[in-house]
Amino acid sequence: MISQTEKPVISVAPMMEWTDRHERYFLRLISRHIRLYTEMITTGAVLHGDRQRLLGFDEAEHPVALQLGGSEPAALADCARIGEDWGYGEVNLNVGCPSDRVQSGRFGACLMAEPDLVARCVTAMRKATSLPVTVKCRLGIDDQCVEETLPEFIRLMIGAGVGTLIIHARKAWLEGLSPKENRDIPPLDYPLVYEMKQRFPDLTLIINGGIPNLDATAEHLEHVDGVMLGRAAYQNPYVLSDCDGRFFDDGARRKSRAEIVTDYLPYVERNLAQGVPLNAMTRHILGLFNGQPGARLWRRHLSENAHKTGAGADVVKQALDSVLASQQNARHAARSEQAVPASG
Repeated sequence: MISQTEKPVISVAPMMEWTDRHERYFLRLISRHIRLYTEMITTGAVLHGDRQRLLGFDEAEHPVALQLGGSEPAALADCARIGEDWGYGEVNLNVGCPSDRVQSGRFGACLMAEPDLVARCVTAMRKATSLPVTVKCRLGIDDQCVEETLPEFIRLMIGAGVGTLIIHARKAWLEGLSPKENRDIPPLDYPLVYEMKQRFPDLTLIINGGIPNLDATAEHLEHVDGVMLGRAAYQNPYVLSDCDGRFFDDGARRKSRAEIVTDYLPYVERNLAQGVPLNAMTRHILGLFNGQPGARLWRRHLSENAHKTGAGADVVKQALDSVLASQQNARHAARSEQAVPASG
């Protein structure tokens, strides 16, 4: 529900073991304007872990946000302050992850049952940082009547100073479903999210969950302020390639898949020199050629070679060469077929 003059918020969801710094750098090569998020990082990890490993990122990733997991207001406040010091542009509180480990730590989706605590956490974070503090949540959990509990949760978030709320349009079932099942089995309820935007028009509301492409993104933007893509962007990252021109009036030419790979190679080489294994970077680019001639060759070459000891950037170059050769052969075959005269 954005005006003609406003730009929507298009983002890629924070995903555990997926949206690390290598993935974010790669996605930034595809789109200059989408908002990127870290994986969820717990307060304990930030306060006591290796901050360079956990929080370090390339300046090219901006705009990038830090997602935190926790439920202690003082610890979250400290982490929000640290996130600002490290250069992030937003701090997001995870109130949606349904994993057992998250539940045992009393954060993630189980906090939907403790909205007053979430509000205290947000208040503490906002006092500690000048950055926007946002919240990502589910519709609700377990047998909550979300038509009643979700509006109350939102009222408390607004009261705590939240200006942007990201809603994954599913319930989370903390009993009986695995985290993987929680991504698919609970039914999506987009109309309820649309209704929340109507009831709280001043809130920037971003919808997430099961959104497959930019056509669906455009449909959601008729009702809400932004769209967060998840697995669709990870599994087929080139889906983001038209974002800038379509939603941000960016007139720059859209890069080809081959150009994106070429632009990624200097980053790969820099990180290899720092001891990062090749497959830590190539695992994120396996889906780049999905649906294209040579996609299987691309995936197979990277999967079979990137993990080998001493594997270097040449592995990526060879994979790209195999794709380009396959595409050239496909074009040649298509032209030959068209040139064959029809029998009469």
